[in-house]
Amino acid sequence: MDISICSYSFHRLLAARQQDVFQYIDACKRLGCTQLDPWNGHLTELRNGDDTIHDDGTGTRDGSRYLSSGDAKYIEQLKQAADRVGLPFGCIAVDGAHIYEADVQKRRDNRSRAYRWMEVAARLGAKQVRIDSGGSEELTDDAFAIIKEGFGDVIAVGRRGGVEVLVENHWGPTKIPDNVEKMLKHIPGLGFLWDSHNWKRELRDQGRVKCARYARCTHLKSFAFDAEGNETSDEEAAGALRTLKQSGYRGCWGVESVPDDGDELTAAANTIALIKRVAG
Repeated sequence: MDISICSYSFHRLLAARQQDVFQYIDACKRLGCTQLDPWNGHLTELRNGDDTIHDDGTGTRDGSRYLSSGDAKYIEQLKQAADRVGLPFGCIAVDGAHIYEADVQKRRDNRSRAYRWMEVAARLGAKQVRIDSGGSEELTDDAFAIIKEGFGDVIAVGRRGGVEVLVENHWGPTKIPDNVEKMLKHIPGLGFLWDSHNWKRELRDQGRVKCARYARCTHLKSFAFDAEGNETSDEEAAGALRTLKQSGYRGCWGVESVPDDGDELTAAANTIALIKRVAG
């Protein structure tokens, strides 16, 4: 059974400067993970470089042009740290490179960021990158056309580096199950990161079931545990696991715990134990 932890699970430790990406890598090894799923917020030096991007209109898809020599050195350090503990990179969750923006220049800048992160993923040997669709909950025909074109472009770039592009039910239109299914059915090559929680609240159970069959990667949310290791919030994490298992899912079981009590390391360990007990 393959297990991973999206590093957003440790975002409070990161913000408090009690963990960096290298400590995240060590924590994943210690907690029994089989791959690394960093959120780009943990890749601080690389994320900072996103702020400098302004597309000049040349339309190049070469992500290496957006990487400095310092970026290249940092990527090599990350790869060496991962190799040291024997964990490959799996899915990089990228914020800030979403496809849809109403403003054309903002879309172009985001596309350049997406190219940049596809290059990072390829250099790290990561299998997947999650990029958001962007946009509002109401998926208009015009917005969908932009999203379809944008993902198609980034998917083609990913193929060159052996990286699969995923959309996640995260925010905007992807909180609606029908919108997610429309994207997955009509955008060739687009994969799906199945998050157990991020659906519009009244559509959560529908989304879990309807879209489980498309899952290529997962974020299992958990919020609170009792002394016996049961998830006690109204999240129904065990039910989410059963739904995914019944769909025939065979990929990596990814954790994205967000503990109410703030103890992020314990929550990640408890969520891994829950996955093994229910889905193993």
